[in-house]
Amino acid sequence: MTKPTSQPKTPALFDVHDSPIHGKGVFARRKIPAGTRIIEYTGEIVDWDETCRRTAEKGGPINHTFFFTLASGLLIDGGAGGNDSRFINHSCDPNCEAMEEDDRVFIHTLRDIEKGEELRYNYGLIYDERHTPAVKKAFACRCGAPNCTGLMLAPKKRSRGKKAAG
Repeated sequence: MTKPTSQPKTPALFDVHDSPIHGKGVFARRKIPAGTRIIEYTGEIVDWDETCRRTAEKGGPINHTFFFTLASGLLIDGGAGGNDSRFINHSCDPNCEAMEEDDRVFIHTLRDIEKGEELRYNYGLIYDERHTPAVKKAFACRCGAPNCTGLMLAPKKRSRGKKAAG
């Protein structure tokens, strides 16, 4: 009787540990080429009402959660059954991007990533209410990139008919 041959294990692409940006972060264990699919963003799929209920139950605010909005309007709650993808931090100078495919989200590299480099993507968070000083403080960006906007929020779209000052 012959023993089954085992395939050599591919070394893990990343580790999760403390980040200089915020909390925990995801860091490359080896050089990763541009265009590599790193990980799927997983968690429980919920609707907006359930997202609001969960946020309120945890004491909010909604910006300190692991919710990822899908084009369908549903959300992935990475805090419920999620994986290490929820620890990828925001950056105004991202080296990864999130790509949605059939109500699933995958993180891909935008460029070659060096061993030890933190993986990060631009969250582009949409916040429909006024961007007051308190809101800006709650959504402050700490990425440290030279082009940092200071916010994890996507710029507000200007209403038609309103002219920019200047």
